[in-house]
Parts: sequence; C-alpha cells; structure tokens
Amino acid sequence: MNSKTLTLCMRYALAAAALCMAGHAGAQDWPSRPVHIIVPYAAGGTTDYAGRLIAQKLTQETGQSFFVENKAGGAGTIGTAEVARAAGDGATFLTNDTSYAMLPALYSKLPWNHETDLIPITTLVETPVVLVVPEKSPFKTMQDLVKYAKQHPGKLNFGSGGAGSSTHLQTVVFNKDADISATHIPYKGAGDAMRGLVSNQVDYLITATPTAVPQIQGGRARALAVTGGQRVSVLPDVPTFGEAGLPAYKVMNWFGMAAPKGTPPKITNSMYELIKKGLSDPSIEQSLAKQGAHAGGMPPADFAAMIRRETKGWISAAQQAGIHPQ
Repeated sequence: MNSKTLTLCMRYALAAAALCMAGHAGAQDWPSRPVHIIVPYAAGGTTDYAGRLIAQKLTQETGQSFFVENKAGGAGTIGTAEVARAAGDGATFLTNDTSYAMLPALYSKLPWNHETDLIPITTLVETPVVLVVPEKSPFKTMQDLVKYAKQHPGKLNFGSGGAGSSTHLQTVVFNKDADISATHIPYKGAGDAMRGLVSNQVDYLITATPTAVPQIQGGRARALAVTGGQRVSVLPDVPTFGEAGLPAYKVMNWFGMAAPKGTPPKITNSMYELIKKGLSDPSIEQSLAKQGAHAGGMPPADFAAMIRRETKGWISAAQQAGIHPQ
C-alpha cells in the first residue's frame, strides 16, 4: 500500500470514527436542543395536565426547553401517529394514556404498528376515574342515575374525549355493568367533554380525577362515584363504585411517556431517569394528591408489559360489551 492510499484510508477511518463519536455524543449529551412532547388531545384533560406537569419539571432539571403541543383528534390517533412517524432522535415524545391500550379494541387498522412503533418509557400519573354529573343535575347518587336510565332507555347522554378514547370505552363498560343505555356525545378530549358537562350539554361523564376535581370543588359538577378500593382523600364524601352498588366496575387510568421507534436506549433511559427523579419531588406528589392522583415512575419493561396486558384486557372487555373493531 503506497503512502497516498494509506493516507486516504486513514482519512476514511478518522471520518467514520468522528461520525460514531458524534452519534455517541448526541445520545450522551441529550437533550442538546428543545424537546417536543405531543399530547394527542385538546388542552384541559388529564393527559394534557400530566404532559405539562412533567415538561415543566424536565425543563427545570435540564435547563433545556420541553414544549407541550396539543395534536387533538381521532381519539388520540392523530397525535400518536405523528409521534410514531417522527425521527427517533430524542426531539419528539408522546404523552399517552389508557386510551392507547384501548384503540386495538376499537379500530381494526391503526396508522402505526401498536407493538413496535412506539417505545414505552414510564407512567407519569395514575388515577381513579370518577362518575360526574352537572351540578344542577337531578341525580344525587349513582343509583338515581341508573334508575332513571333504566326507566328511560336512551334518553340520557354521556360525554367522552372522543370515539375510542378511554372516557368512551370506560363509560361503555359502566353502562353494560349497570345495564343501562345512553347516547354517546364525543369531544376532542376529556377537557372538552368536561366543559360540555358543566354547560349541561351532557348528562354524565366518567373521567380521570384530575380532570374532574377542579370542577367538583368549584361547584360546577357533582361526583357520584369513584373507582378504587377506598375513597379518594380529596373527595372524602364520594362513595366508591362498590359502595354505590356496582363493585364489578374497577377501572383505573394511567398516563405515560413514549418515544418513536429507533430512539437510542441512552436517550430513553435518560428520559426515564429524569422523569423518575422529577416525580419524586414532594411538590409534584402534593400537587397530584390534590387532584386525587399519584405519581407513576414504572420501569420501562414493566410499563411495556402493562400495556400489552391492558390491550388484551380491553379487547376482551369490548367484545363482552358487544363492541367490535371498525
């Protein structure tokens, strides 16, 4: 090999090494630029609340900007599909929720591969769900609502964050368990559905406690029942579904963080550690407790396993409720 050829080979080797080092440094130095967190619903719901809560904390922890963008529509499928198509470079993440595990029960074809196109990172917030009616509603208890609905099939309506959202399927299961029928009115997110409730456009709504508690405490909505084995401390006078006469109804909600496929493990692991640290802040725990919720922080492998388990469970629940993928 002559000296010219040797020099050329050395240049190629150095260039390749530089590229490898740059890629390694990009993962090591993350975040080195603003990070976008997509919330696939309108502002005002618990998914939006969870995303903004952690974005603010991550900005404080890293000194880098974490922005929340609301990409509402299609029961979360529009925003989720955008993240699934995004580059796995650590610049884009998704705040998802229980609805993500429900979508395969409702849609025969999704615009992403449900098993491979998103990388679960961790849970952010875990909450009970609460059955609420407008403050001026004649229903004072869950039994009042159920009794009226049985006597007047289809006359009541219920709101949701969109066809296929967690608030939709959770209410379908409630209706089945209570043996009642009602008309579905979908919105572009749980926050919009709650606004529909307090403006008396819908008769009842089942949603995560952080979406409902401010309206309950503000005197604009009345809580009739909450899920869980015990009452929620922030709503001490609200009975559990079991106490109200429907022990079979045991739905709980989670809100989590995911990344596009191809995102390097160094970045997803860094995101997990940052979120875990942020959620351990006592001020975060106190803020969540005031909303009837508690912090997540589930390890990535456990979160992925939970999504797979819940996806199968919701498919089964939907089939039992007579719902088939469209």
